[in-house]
Amino acid sequence: MRIPTRHECFHIMYEMEMMDHIVAHSLQVCRVAMFLTRSIETNLNPDLVQAAALMHDITKTRSIQTHENHAQTGQELLINLGYPEVGNIVGQHVRLSEYFASDSPTEADVVNYADKRVVHDKVATLSQRKDYIIERYGTDSKSREYIQILYEKTKKWRIVCFVSVPFLPQTSNLFLDRITVSPKFWSTTGQMKRLRPLRGNR
Repeated sequence: MRIPTRHECFHIMYEMEMMDHIVAHSLQVCRVAMFLTRSIETNLNPDLVQAAALMHDITKTRSIQTHENHAQTGQELLINLGYPEVGNIVGQHVRLSEYFASDSPTEADVVNYADKRVVHDKVATLSQRKDYIIERYGTDSKSREYIQILYEKTKKWRIVCFVSVPFLPQTSNLFLDRITVSPKFWSTTGQMKRLRPLRGNR
């Protein structure tokens, strides 16, 4: 299994010209996902979780103009780059391929749930996240109904997978500081040696 390192993920972000606020969101989702991974007593691959969490919105910047399904195109991009396992998780970060498939969470479960707990770069409740998504993307009754269905599924599925995870005051302060993406971040990332063309491996 090939998994990009954290620095390789940053380089791909740079190549994809990700907007700063989307990078900040991805960094916070990664922090939450890694906290979940450390808190769950199951056999998860932390490197896989980290890479998928950082990459989950890799085509989101582009999708603002193209209106593409960024979960699907993010998956396709990462598969083309030689990271099919990471791509498979990215493809499920909006909606899981299967809910209640196991009594213990998978890497895809963790990344999906972590994304549902972050609004912009702040940790939020599932309800707050749902309200934000409805306001942002609920343009008609059909889309609002779809968002509500996913919210209800996530609530039920959280009880199975994440009920024991301690999102309590003593742990939530880990995520309260605001994440900023400075010019130095992009300058350092951009100076990295080119890893591979984004057209993918052939």
